[in-house]
Amino acid sequence: MADPGCACSAWHSAAPSGAPAAPEGPAVEAKAARCRSRREARIGFATAELLWQVLTAKRWELLKTLCGAGPVSIREAARRVGRDVKAVHGDVTALLNAGLLTRTGDGAILFPYDAVKVEFMLRAA
Repeated sequence: MADPGCACSAWHSAAPSGAPAAPEGPAVEAKAARCRSRREARIGFATAELLWQVLTAKRWELLKTLCGAGPVSIREAARRVGRDVKAVHGDVTALLNAGLLTRTGDGAILFPYDAVKVEFMLRAA
């Protein structure tokens, strides 16, 4: 389910046919909203530690702020979260590399998903 503070729609769990299975361990799943056909994207992390290294609290706050906002500049994103532009730029770069943000043709950043669902399993050794 989407964060209550986010204007995005709720997550729908059905995966499209032919979609690659999420790897063992933590996974971030994002429902794509770029087109009316509503594709789903899945991003996997090898370990929970890697997941939390990429999705830090500040980056999660940034994603929540960008959810439903449309394309914005990094400077505008920094203003919305009340942070330094240089620090937000570093977080945007990490989120772009992870596939959670995209760049538009004019260089703005975009969170192109309706929602993000984070799942991981903790098993006894």
